[in-house]
Amino acid sequence: MQSVCTTETWDRLKRYPVRQRSTISPRRPFSIADCMFEAFTVEHSLIAPAVGYRITRGAVSVFYVPDLVKIHQRHEAMSSIALYIGDGASITRPLLRRRADTTIGHASVRDQLNWCHEEGVQQAVITHCGSQIVKTEPGAVAMRIGELGSERGVHVVAAHDGLEINVSSKDIRFAA
Repeated sequence: MQSVCTTETWDRLKRYPVRQRSTISPRRPFSIADCMFEAFTVEHSLIAPAVGYRITRGAVSVFYVPDLVKIHQRHEAMSSIALYIGDGASITRPLLRRRADTTIGHASVRDQLNWCHEEGVQQAVITHCGSQIVKTEPGAVAMRIGELGSERGVHVVAAHDGLEINVSSKDIRFAA
């Protein structure tokens, strides 16, 4: 099986025995089966560089970014997407640190929902959940992030084991 990473990530993984390596470049779309992927650079970590992916199949696009502080070229990444899948490290307070001139860490769910509102994205799933979410009763989490989403016109759910999302059309359907 082929592994796909940016040059920056491969540089950090050079000591690991990955046989089939493929290098991608941000903003250069590539395909896997019938899906197009386009990587967007994000700020997250100096040690573990990350990208977000705009994934398109047919006329439907989603944006997936499980770790981030900020999306570079956010408008291009999120324009006309049917679903945003983002970082659940913290609900209302961003977890940020500075190293030299770089901000690292995690944007809050609230900040990401603000981005969704600003870019006209009406559906979101929060994944890669931190202790604030996983140690809280699921109903309370659903209510809190639901309120944050409602205030911004975004239907949002926290990902959970068994969650299925049908994105075959812009009419997103969630199933337990």
